[in-house]
Amino acid sequence: MTTDIDALKILDDKLRFLSSWTIHHANHVREATDGLKVGGHQASCASMTAIMAALYFHALGPNDRVAVKPHAGPVLHAIHYLLGSQTLEQLQNFRGFGGMQSYPSRTKDQIPVDFSTGSVGLGVAITAFASLVQDYLTAHGKMADEDRGRFVALIGDAELDEGNIYECLIEAYKHDIRNCWWIVDYNRQSLDATSADRMFERFDEIFASCGWRTVELRYGKELSDALDKVPAVRGWLDNLPNADSAVLLYQGGAAWRARIEGDLGKAGAPFLKGLDDEALGALMSNLGGHCMETLTQAFDAAMDDVPTLFVAWTVKGFGLPFAGHKDNHSGLMNPTQAHAMRDMMGIAQGDEWIPLAGIGGNARAGVEALIGSTRIRRDKRSRDFGRIAIPPIPAPTGEEQTTQAAFGRILLDLSRAGGDLADRIVTTSPDVTVSTNLGAWVNQRGLFKRRDMADVFAAAKVPSAQKWSATNQGQHMELGIAESNLFLMLAALGLSGDVFGERLIPIGTLYDPFIARGLDSLNYACYQDARFLLVATPSGITLGPEGGAHQSINPPLIALGQPGLRHYEPAFADELAAMMEEAFRLIDDPAGESTYLRLSTRSIVQHERADDSWKSGALAGGYWLREPATGAEAAIVAMGAIMPEAIAAHDELSADIPGLGLLAVTSPDLLHRGWTAAQASRWSGTYHPSHIESLLARLAPGAGIVTLCDAAPASLSWIGGVLGNRVAPLGVERFGQTGSLAQLYAAYRLDGAAITQAVAELLLPA
Repeated sequence: MTTDIDALKILDDKLRFLSSWTIHHANHVREATDGLKVGGHQASCASMTAIMAALYFHALGPNDRVAVKPHAGPVLHAIHYLLGSQTLEQLQNFRGFGGMQSYPSRTKDQIPVDFSTGSVGLGVAITAFASLVQDYLTAHGKMADEDRGRFVALIGDAELDEGNIYECLIEAYKHDIRNCWWIVDYNRQSLDATSADRMFERFDEIFASCGWRTVELRYGKELSDALDKVPAVRGWLDNLPNADSAVLLYQGGAAWRARIEGDLGKAGAPFLKGLDDEALGALMSNLGGHCMETLTQAFDAAMDDVPTLFVAWTVKGFGLPFAGHKDNHSGLMNPTQAHAMRDMMGIAQGDEWIPLAGIGGNARAGVEALIGSTRIRRDKRSRDFGRIAIPPIPAPTGEEQTTQAAFGRILLDLSRAGGDLADRIVTTSPDVTVSTNLGAWVNQRGLFKRRDMADVFAAAKVPSAQKWSATNQGQHMELGIAESNLFLMLAALGLSGDVFGERLIPIGTLYDPFIARGLDSLNYACYQDARFLLVATPSGITLGPEGGAHQSINPPLIALGQPGLRHYEPAFADELAAMMEEAFRLIDDPAGESTYLRLSTRSIVQHERADDSWKSGALAGGYWLREPATGAEAAIVAMGAIMPEAIAAHDELSADIPGLGLLAVTSPDLLHRGWTAAQASRWSGTYHPSHIESLLARLAPGAGIVTLCDAAPASLSWIGGVLGNRVAPLGVERFGQTGSLAQLYAAYRLDGAAITQAVAELLLPA
């Protein structure tokens, strides 16, 4: 009778074959149309198959979520193929258009993928933040205890070089996270090198100091039993350098024998006795990460909520011809080797894709029973949108306002008004909560902590503007100064609807120049279609006294090229209110996206409106703040906090240039998207002019435009290419310095004199 352990061992072999054959088929069988190598990572898959078999067919429950290391993606698909939730067509189209993706993708793969992976390290860290989101939902009564699960990251050991993992580890310790397993595939090989020996002993210390339990799975049961009988060999093997081990694992039993005899002499003889070279090679490969008894026992012993790091020793390329070879990272079996593996598995030619081919007798019944009893989620969860009522958001009143302060006032008003939207908002910030105007919101809604934390200053009756009690009902998650953590937190919060079935409205704030510090994590969040509102403030050289280190130049260009992130840059408080309302709607819209608001600390006189006709244009990317005359020869195009200079210049120049227009750009991102989409639509016969084309059509052909922004001038200068207008771009192209606004605007050509000169240059004869 086949036991579950026996069945798991068979599934380990089957996953190794299916993942290897999927990659083989893409590279050696499927027709190649462009002559490029398709690739795949057979060796990286082979080192993970036992770990993933033990996880998916034994340890995981229906509410557990897993971030699979990128290069083990084919193993995940092989698992779902055995479960019946992946199609043959998808496997055969691995890395093809519309087929299974190179690395697990939430949005593009047909199987359930909890977290996309690809940029190493990020898939690891997001599991900790997702665990925190689960605690938040449970504490707020939005998730039942029985629906809670564990968060698992499968980690390539080279990923442990990624600094974002340790930034996350520190933050996770602060927030007392739980229900996390991080499982390291410790094959001791990266793409270019063998892992440094001296680092292994440090991992235990680092994780233990942050409250994690660490479990080393170094030797499998057979090898451990053999080593127990000959302690001299165990001591020798414990200290064998990683590079030496890799060489010996590749060379096999004869090399192991020669090395043991050479290093230990007679002391190693009892260990070698009775083992031929083939048996010795197999025994020395019996590491913890390939031993089903070792893996299942370790997982069963860690079923509490203590965060746990498993270091599972493995062989990169285990069971493949290039196991242990330093060049095996991108190595591919040739057809002869792949066919030999198929034959060894007892699979007939032509039966390679039959899920349980080569498994017969009692073994087949045991494997089928284990697959049938597997508890993981087999179907992709449908995405749930359109459940949150977004009320109209009025603009704060006041003759002069900053967009940053207006943001804080809008949130405060939402908090006081209450309702479903306010109750779903979760704010977070990397230690800049007060300086980004979130303080009043936090005073109203409190900090989130699993365990209550008293406000010591309030208890001591020390006056403070910040009344920040921390309870499990709070709605603000305070983070340390690590922008990567901010974006991973936003990613986890922004996936709450997809992962947990309960959508939140995440708002994250940071200083605009420091978007770049967490850019990889921001891109990762957008790639997964996480939904959130990012508020970056203050921006530009308008933050004069702070100097160049805090003045931002290129974030609008970053947003211009970032899919899944809409950029708005309001000048006035009423624009901001409309944009926040739109951002909340987009979070809960199937066709929506995340939003980035670039705000300022500059106080400017608010614009009086006759009606709301401006609003649709502002939300589409721009509108005429001063209407041009039909056929006007020139226009000023301005964005954000620099609008007072544009208005003053327009008022001054209008006397000499009748019909001069002033275009307020609120989103170069949306304008550019609309323009390129319109160009593409010409070829499908569905052409409609884009919003920017319709705006500029008011001007005379070839009219001159001056673009003005507190950012890189390329953020707006492209507008001249829409209808062929002549452009004089004004913006910031150098790191700023401290100074007053008047000094800085004059030095960087953002003042009225610069605008006048630019208009004159466009209109005067050459």
